[in-house]
Amino acid sequence: MAELVYHVAVSLDNFIADQAMLEGDINHSFFLFEGEHVPDFLSDIQHYEAVLMGSKTYEFGFQFGAKPGEPGYKGLKHYIFSSSLQFESNEEVELIEGDAVSFIENLKRQGDGKLWLCGGGELAGTLLEHKLIDQLVLKVNPVIIGEGIPLFGSVKPSLKLDLVEMKQYPNGVLKPTYSIIYT
Repeated sequence: MAELVYHVAVSLDNFIADQAMLEGDINHSFFLFEGEHVPDFLSDIQHYEAVLMGSKTYEFGFQFGAKPGEPGYKGLKHYIFSSSLQFESNEEVELIEGDAVSFIENLKRQGDGKLWLCGGGELAGTLLEHKLIDQLVLKVNPVIIGEGIPLFGSVKPSLKLDLVEMKQYPNGVLKPTYSIIYT
C-alpha cells in the first residue's frame, strides 16, 4: 500500500500560504524561498511517485508561467482535485472532479511507493478526517503571519504524532517529520 505524505511549508502559526501568496505576490510573502532547505526539498520530492494537490495549490503555479494541464513538477504524475478547474487530463496531469477520498483510497491501495500531498489545506483536512495521511513533513518557516490558508483548512484535528526525524537549517527553517498515530 502506498504511503500518503503531507509535505508542505508552514508558518509557526500553522498557515500554508500568507496573504501575499493568495494575492499572487510571492515577492512580498513572509515564507522563505531561499536557503539550504530549498535544495533538500528538491531532492526530497524526487522520492515521490506522484503529487496530489487542490486547485488553489495547482493554480499557484500559473503565476510562474504554468498552464492548466501542465505539470508543476517534471517527472511526477500529478493528480489535481478540483470542481472548478477545466482542462483535459493527460499522461502527466489528471484532473479529478469527483470524490477525492474514494480516489485516494484506491490510489493508495494500488501503489506501494510514496504519494506527495503538497497542498490544499481543505483537501488535507478532509484526508486527515478519513485517516488517509500517513506522515507529515513540515518545512516550518520562522514566521508568524496571522492569517492565510490553515494547514488543515477548516478541520481542527486532535492528533498524536511520532517524531521520526528533525532537521534544522541555518536560516531558521525546521523540518520535522512525523508519523500520524490514529486512534
